[in-house]
Amino acid sequence: MAELIREMSLKNHYYYDEEKCEFIPIEYKRKEQIIYNLSVWILTGVMLAGLGIIFLSTKIGSPAELALKAENEVLYKQLESTKSALLVLDKQLDDISKRDNEVYRSVLGLEQIDPEARQAGTGGNDPYEEFDVYNKSTAELLRWTASKVDNLERRLSIQKLSLEEIKNQYNINREEMSHIPAIKPGSGILLSGFGMRYHPILQYSRPHNGLDFRAEVGSPVYATGDGIIKYAGRRGNLGNVVIIDHGFGFETLYAHLSRFESGIKKGAKIERGQEIAKSGNTGLTEGPHLHYEIHLNGTPVDPLQYLFTDTTPEEYTMFREIAETNTNSMD
Repeated sequence: MAELIREMSLKNHYYYDEEKCEFIPIEYKRKEQIIYNLSVWILTGVMLAGLGIIFLSTKIGSPAELALKAENEVLYKQLESTKSALLVLDKQLDDISKRDNEVYRSVLGLEQIDPEARQAGTGGNDPYEEFDVYNKSTAELLRWTASKVDNLERRLSIQKLSLEEIKNQYNINREEMSHIPAIKPGSGILLSGFGMRYHPILQYSRPHNGLDFRAEVGSPVYATGDGIIKYAGRRGNLGNVVIIDHGFGFETLYAHLSRFESGIKKGAKIERGQEIAKSGNTGLTEGPHLHYEIHLNGTPVDPLQYLFTDTTPEEYTMFREIAETNTNSMD
């Protein structure tokens, strides 16, 4: 383009002389030549500027389009952040629903709610087709977000009704509830769960009928529900134990104790939260800890299902993960 402009500005121009039958060069005055050259350059500059504006508008966008694009990118990132937050809420609600079925409704004798019923969706026409006007990735993210919010709202509504039912049943069974073993027997973290576990000393797998909690020798051990002392003494590999009869078919066992608190003997009345002993390392153990069992109508049950009075949802979830992943026991 620059070479063409240079040639246009430098080459001569001619006119045809009919009398001489030849082309005669046009002679411009210097001023006319300068004006002509400037005109060519200005016209060319205008053309190039126009082409540049067209190129930038199509490839980059106008200022208004650039601002809108930046705003859309920010909104998309906010949607991605919202998606992450909704996934966290979804998991927490799953944990609450599971605990609602396995613990609260189970303890109160209420029928469990079918997990599929908790996830109930909506039928009919597509409620999110309005998002199809956006590009594919944005439309999919908007659809997912709206669908997840609707799902959480429905599940929360079902959970609210369930908690109302639990509250009413609790008020009816208030006396029984104080006897149900519903708190942690100590302050330590869970080490091992209920079920088949590998014994570190005997070196084979066998049923582990309770939970093992971390507890240094001399740590307080608490009764997990109102009841009467059924046994306090030595019992084989369990070392020093306390057994409490809570009534309503419930008994609890606390093992490997170092000593009993004053007045802890057969027939003594106990209240939930009362200190009954100090933890220890008696019996056949790998180290100091507290072994805790719950028996319902003579059968060992998973105590984790009954830790609902003083255990947060986050702590309960952590305990469950430990119980599901740690395949060894302490005793």
